[in-house]
Amino acid sequence: MSAAPVDSRSGDAGGSFTGTAAVRGDGLRVLTLRPRRTLGWSIGLPVVALVLPLLAAELWLLDPRGAWPIVAATGFVVATLFAAAWASYQHTSASLSVYGIVERGFFGGTSIVAARDVAGVLRIQMYRPNSLETTQELFVVSRSGRGVFRMRGRFWSTHTMDRVAPTLGVEETVRPEPVTLGELRKTDPKLLYWFERRSLTS
Repeated sequence: MSAAPVDSRSGDAGGSFTGTAAVRGDGLRVLTLRPRRTLGWSIGLPVVALVLPLLAAELWLLDPRGAWPIVAATGFVVATLFAAAWASYQHTSASLSVYGIVERGFFGGTSIVAARDVAGVLRIQMYRPNSLETTQELFVVSRSGRGVFRMRGRFWSTHTMDRVAPTLGVEETVRPEPVTLGELRKTDPKLLYWFERRSLTS
């Protein structure tokens, strides 16, 4: 049995944890990736800014003498939902090794992708909606051409994406030209989520 040294990193760009499980031989190198931690605040603060006017409107529209229970109930529900979402975001992670990927999603579900099903890694620049700005996206592609794991630049850092292909031990393809969601929908629909495969305008 062996246990190699552990190297851990964390920060605004997301965290990564590289460890070795106690197994026979040289050990199993497992890379645990986490999304950007400060993104929760950048999303949460605008949500709070939208909720406060809602509570103020309830006080203004309702009878002030009887409005407090309603306002308190609304605040409690919103705070509970926000706390649950924050906890789920904090526990979102992906563990990678030469044997595949174990992903713990935002909603608590766990998905497993075996290494034998992975054909490679694809990196592209995708235009943001109604903008000339792009974000980097990474797709782990199965042998059938389906996207089985995805990392968006909004949630994951470039440094974190750089570690995926070497850890899985597969080749990485980088497309030089940025694409829109519509273009990717036509050329590689299997890479997208089900709700992205249909255009609202068509």
